[in-house]
Amino acid sequence: MISIVLADDQALVRAGFRALLDAQPGMTVVGEAADGAEAIALAGEHRPDVILMDIRMPGMDGLEATRRMPPGPKIIILTTFELDEYVFEALRNGASGFLVKDTEPTELIQAVRVVAAGDALLSPGVTRRLIAEYASRAKRPESSLDLSPLTDREREVLALVGTGMTNDEIAGKLFMSPATAKTHVSRTMMKLHARDRAQLVVIAYESGLVRPGWA
Repeated sequence: MISIVLADDQALVRAGFRALLDAQPGMTVVGEAADGAEAIALAGEHRPDVILMDIRMPGMDGLEATRRMPPGPKIIILTTFELDEYVFEALRNGASGFLVKDTEPTELIQAVRVVAAGDALLSPGVTRRLIAEYASRAKRPESSLDLSPLTDREREVLALVGTGMTNDEIAGKLFMSPATAKTHVSRTMMKLHARDRAQLVVIAYESGLVRPGWA
C-alpha cells in the first residue's frame, strides 16, 4: 500500500486529488496539509511513501518544506507551470520530480507509483528544458562537488544523465547494453549518495559536468 500526504493550500485541490488517489488499488491518502509546516508534521506522524507538495503555499512554502523534510518520503512538487522558477531549487533540495497541476489523472497515478518505487519523475525532455532554462542563468559552478569516487565511465554516464538522457539513450551513445547503462547509473547514485535520478541531474550541473549556455 502506497501511503500519500497531500500538501496544498486549496481545499478543493486536495479533495480532488484525494478522491482520485483513494479510489486506486494499493493507494491511500493518510493526511492533508494546508502549508509546508503541516506537511512536515504529517510526514513525521504518518511516515508516508509519497508527498504531493504544492510549491506555493502561505506560511512555509513547498520549497522550504522540501528542504526541511525528514528522510523517508519521496516528494513530488506540484506547480502551475512546467518551468516554474522554483522547480530546479526544489530538485536540489531533495524533490524526486514535479507535475503540473492540470496533469491528466492517469499521469498523476502513474507518477505516484513511479516515485514510490524509487525512480525519479523527470522525463528527458523536461530535464533538458529545465536545465537549459535555469542552469544557464546561474553563474558558472565552482566544481566543488567531489566526483573522485567515480570511474571515468561513471563520470561520462553522470554527464549524460544530466543532459536528460534515458538509460537506452546512454547505452546507444556509449556503445553498451541498456542493462550495463542502468548498472552504471545505479553505481553512480550509490557512490554520490544520490537519492534518485533527479539528484544526479542536480549533481551533474553543480559539478560543472553539464554546462548549458556556456562556451
